[in-house]
Amino acid sequence: MKLESILLPGVDAKRPFLIAGPCSAETEEQVMTTAKALAENGVKIMRAGIWKPRTKPGGFEGIGSEGLAWLKKVKQETGMYVSTEVATQKHVYEALKYGVDLLWIGARTTANPFAVQEIAEALQGVDIPVLVKNPVNPDLELWIGALERLSNVGLTKIGAIHRGFSSYDKKIYRNLPQWHIPIELKRRYPDLPIICDPSHIGGKRDLIQPLCQQAMDLAFDGLIIETHCNPEAAWSDASQQVTPARLKEILDSLVIRDKGQSTEDLSDLRRQIDELDNQLLELLAKRMRVSKEIATFKKEHSMTVVQTGRYDEIMNTRVAQAGEMGMDQDFMRTVLEAIHEESVRQQVEILNK
Repeated sequence: MKLESILLPGVDAKRPFLIAGPCSAETEEQVMTTAKALAENGVKIMRAGIWKPRTKPGGFEGIGSEGLAWLKKVKQETGMYVSTEVATQKHVYEALKYGVDLLWIGARTTANPFAVQEIAEALQGVDIPVLVKNPVNPDLELWIGALERLSNVGLTKIGAIHRGFSSYDKKIYRNLPQWHIPIELKRRYPDLPIICDPSHIGGKRDLIQPLCQQAMDLAFDGLIIETHCNPEAAWSDASQQVTPARLKEILDSLVIRDKGQSTEDLSDLRRQIDELDNQLLELLAKRMRVSKEIATFKKEHSMTVVQTGRYDEIMNTRVAQAGEMGMDQDFMRTVLEAIHEESVRQQVEILNK
């Protein structure tokens, strides 16, 4: 992908690139009150949802095109840039007609290649930044595919928004961060700006600050934070919005570390990591060879691949042992499950030869 900067004129290049504003544009008064408070705090780009794809019918699905006039007024009275989400070609045309400066494609839309393609075609020849949220499911290739569809029609001011991934596990986060996925996206496309959406990851305003700090520590380029003049009265996602005053506190609290600092002092430690990685690979290869020998024995004696009792024994003892060694037990369980899955795959191949 050919990529150019998504920075708008007058927006500071230092991290974090910031977009802030309410989840939804509800009334003209709410939009203008929030906008003026944000502008007073130095925010340059305001967000507001005009069309809101909801999980179930019957809820507030956005004020619609009427709200675009309010965003135009925000530009006129505060000098801020404005941004919103688009999910259809019609949304694109309406937003551009009212002079919206930055667009993003939402998670539900990203998951639909046909919808993304239609949006891409509607944006052909348009010279504004377009951001793509990750799909609701943890599918990196689908995320990349959406970005490529924009690139293929000639867009170059492209960025990604990490808003977490849907899961049945809602113990802490509304959407699981699964940081390794955006990190892998950045590895493949080093010049692609990635913005973190802590509001949708956390789902609770108390989690926004620590999620922002974690995103900065992981070298994310920016933040998009839902901010409302009266969050408790918000018509959508009230629990994950903060006031403009709280937003300023969060931003002031962030420690922004240098992404480009010299790492020469780490060379010895990194050599140790390289050596340990080589040892791990050698041990894993040896383990797989033994696993194949076990598969041959099972085939000769008409045994099933999975021996549940043995699997339980390995998981329980190894996970407990990892805890005693100071390692996270959930991490070790994930590692062992991956090793077991690959061992089973190889053994099934041998049994069916």
